Amino acid sequence: MTDAALRISLVAADFNKEIVEAMIAAAIAEAKSLGAEIISVLRVAGSYEMPLIADAELARDTVDGLVVLAYIERGETMHGEIMGHVVEHALLQLELTYKKPIGMGIIGPGATLEQARERKEGYARAAVRALVSNARLLRERRGES
Repeated sequence: MTDAALRISLVAADFNKEIVEAMIAAAIAEAKSLGAEIISVLRVAGSYEMPLIADAELARDTVDGLVVLAYIERGETMHGEIMGHVVEHALLQLELTYKKPIGMGIIGPGATLEQARERKEGYARAAVRALVSNARLLRERRGES
């Protein structure tokens, strides 16, 4: 199996749509530049809804990895920070369970809108690069390269 055969699903939050739409476009462009294929773009309400859909996607044999894209903004309470930790932990557990990489393209928690606007493309592209790098390493270790 070659790198061109890497099949990636994107799970993106609808919340903060302005930021996330730009992240999706950047992630798709980055995947293409690396010879990977985005086979689906799934929209969920927000970050908290990502682990369930990520679980279903990673269970599919046709998916080699997953990229999650979202922006958890700075709020007046600890809600975003707590949610961010819960989501990150759940996604890490899925990655270890399925032995498939997840590229974390979640800005925040605690980022301002200005910070998110500055980071949106970079975070999305870095998430795809991390996924592709880990997928390649796993393939090498499994003797699939």
